[in-house]
Amino acid sequence: MIFKILWMIRGLFYKPFFGAYELPSYIGKPIFIGNFKKIFIGKRVRIFPGARIEVLNDKSSIIFGDNISIGQNIHITSGAELRVGKNTTIAENVFISNIEHHYQDIGVHILDQENLIKETQIGDNCYIGFGAVIQAGTILGKQCIVGSNSVVRGHFPDYSVIVGVPAKVVKRYDKKECVWKKTNSLGGFL
Repeated sequence: MIFKILWMIRGLFYKPFFGAYELPSYIGKPIFIGNFKKIFIGKRVRIFPGARIEVLNDKSSIIFGDNISIGQNIHITSGAELRVGKNTTIAENVFISNIEHHYQDIGVHILDQENLIKETQIGDNCYIGFGAVIQAGTILGKQCIVGSNSVVRGHFPDYSVIVGVPAKVVKRYDKKECVWKKTNSLGGFL
């Protein structure tokens, strides 16, 4: 508890450097942040130690909604706008990006080739499990649950449970019957 209070006090010092930093939010230490001014933090955002959050350029941004919990050792990197919806929990050791590296030119090192940017968004009320990878081009709808160690790419509807490598929808919430139901590989109810 005392650490969280210290982290909140440190947040007061960080506040002028961010694009937005709403209180009460806190950031654990150590942390690596690239391009503070392009990172927008809503109210009650909790970032635990070991985070690496970076925005590549002034045309990019990361926007965290209100009431988000971000576990230890996460890495979030953005080459465009990347949004994390309100009331979302991101567990430890998660990677999230909207950037891919071209690799087609075998005479040029991959990191020296052009970046490919794909829209990546995380909806409200999502839960992203331990060790998950959210790749460029992923759109998670509202209240999606991503299983631990899943590798996610693609568009996923609201109220989906997504697991595996590559990740697939295995359950969705049926609003008519008010229950979670198993789905086929295309997301249709069984």
